Amino acid sequence: MSAGLVTGVALLGALAGRAAVPLARHSAHPRPPAARSTGPTLAGATVFGGLAATRGGDPALPAFLAMAAIGLALALVDLDCLRLPDRLVAAAAGAGGAGLVGAALVAGTPGGLLAALTGAAVSFAGYVLLALLPRSRLGFGDVKLAAALGLPLGWLGWPALGLGLLLPHVLHGVVVLGLLAARRVARDTPLPFGPALLTGAWLAVLLA
Repeated sequence: MSAGLVTGVALLGALAGRAAVPLARHSAHPRPPAARSTGPTLAGATVFGGLAATRGGDPALPAFLAMAAIGLALALVDLDCLRLPDRLVAAAAGAGGAGLVGAALVAGTPGGLLAALTGAAVSFAGYVLLALLPRSRLGFGDVKLAAALGLPLGWLGWPALGLGLLLPHVLHGVVVLGLLAARRVARDTPLPFGPALLTGAWLAVLLA
């Protein structure tokens, strides 16, 4: 994809980031996300620009972008309310699934849909097991989001799926250690895992 198109997609991502704020505020209960200025806009531009730069030739790019747009709102809600609303998770899964169906038709690769569904099933099963472990802090919102993110990761293949399953825990662990070292949180402070899930999946797509 040309630099001009990547820039255009990044600008689209900036708009998606701005739109994520009211969407998150509408979806969050009982407490709406706090007002933000440039953070979501910059995040949207970065996420969309990275996807366009690395996956520009993939017919599944629209599916990745659609899920990323909803993922921005999910991250905002989880950061503020420690929740991942089912409606947003379902919307991300639906948008991603529809986009992948379109990609399979365009590319003539119906087997990619089976790989995507397998990725979702593997992600769901793995996170269910993690959530059921003693003293696990994973919620079933995290499990559902992991399953949704398994769709695009499965589409890209086992290496991407493996990275998508591993990276969120690495990223979350680094953040937790940093916050503990800075004495911003205690060992028993609840922290959102959704942003790590989304960021890990995004990095896995870039690196696949």
